[in-house]
Amino acid sequence: MKKLVVLTGAGMSVESGLSTFRGSDGLWENYRIEEVATPEGWLRDPKLVLRFYNERRRQLLAAEPNEGHRGLAALERDYEVYVVTQNVDNLHERAGSSRVLHLHGELMKVRSEKNERLVYELSPEESPEVHWGDVAEDGAQLRPHIVWFGEAVPMIEPAIEQVQSADIFVVIGTSLNVYPAAGLLHYVRPGVPVYLIDPNEVKDPSGRVTRIIRKGASAGVAELKRLLSED
Repeated sequence: MKKLVVLTGAGMSVESGLSTFRGSDGLWENYRIEEVATPEGWLRDPKLVLRFYNERRRQLLAAEPNEGHRGLAALERDYEVYVVTQNVDNLHERAGSSRVLHLHGELMKVRSEKNERLVYELSPEESPEVHWGDVAEDGAQLRPHIVWFGEAVPMIEPAIEQVQSADIFVVIGTSLNVYPAAGLLHYVRPGVPVYLIDPNEVKDPSGRVTRIIRKGASAGVAELKRLLSED
């Protein structure tokens, strides 16, 4: 069974009603990125940051996986599929994908602000909100389990390992501007087909893309499945 590795970005979840992480105006849901997605923002106003991610969780729980998410999960019948995502939502998992690696953290998890190994999963059935004064077992304030700008990306090495062993590599809904995720293309072995799915023009810094599907996630994954069956 061939190994198919997929790198997904914010465009993967747009059809589910979730906004892209960073708009052209530098805002995320009308908040400045520096306010809600940096260590400095957390130190300056942690209550604002907690409130922002509580809002994002409520938004996520009201969203559903789209046909693109479901299409990738269905590919597991014919391929060994690994999803490497820049997204912090859990729509890949909810669609049925069994191997998902989150580069930038997970919205439905929180962790101790002092010990990044103390991670807790929030229950969607109970209140998924976290407030100032909610602490981990080490007594430290709970913070979002999100990799903010300026922080290390601990899952990049496992992601590189997956990409290096891919027989097919697919990029969906990412601008290829955010590093180190964009650099994963450089680890694709020579001769491995690389598909790029995006309705917008995306510059390929690696020169490795072999086929472009100029469609959104749902229609693009459907087209990908057709092309793979032909090949």
